Amino acid sequence: MTISELLSKISQFILNPLITLAFAVALLVFFWGIFQFINTQTADDKREEGKKKILYGLIGMFIMISAYGLIRIILGTFGITAPPYLNL
Repeated sequence: MTISELLSKISQFILNPLITLAFAVALLVFFWGIFQFINTQTADDKREEGKKKILYGLIGMFIMISAYGLIRIILGTFGITAPPYLNL
């Protein structure tokens, strides 16, 4: 097994599922923050908590998209063509 095959397998079976899961969690936190922000119209503490969750969700999604970009850069550096599941 060459390094290219090893990196491709690691990317496909380990990194991509983890990144997808983390993106889903960040999206869930984002939507939960929106729900908290809209649902609590009078409680300022809950609205601030909702704002924080929205921000954390956005930051998490940005990091996950950046991770996909980093994987594409690494695969491109070793001359490995990016598989179709990495085409965003």
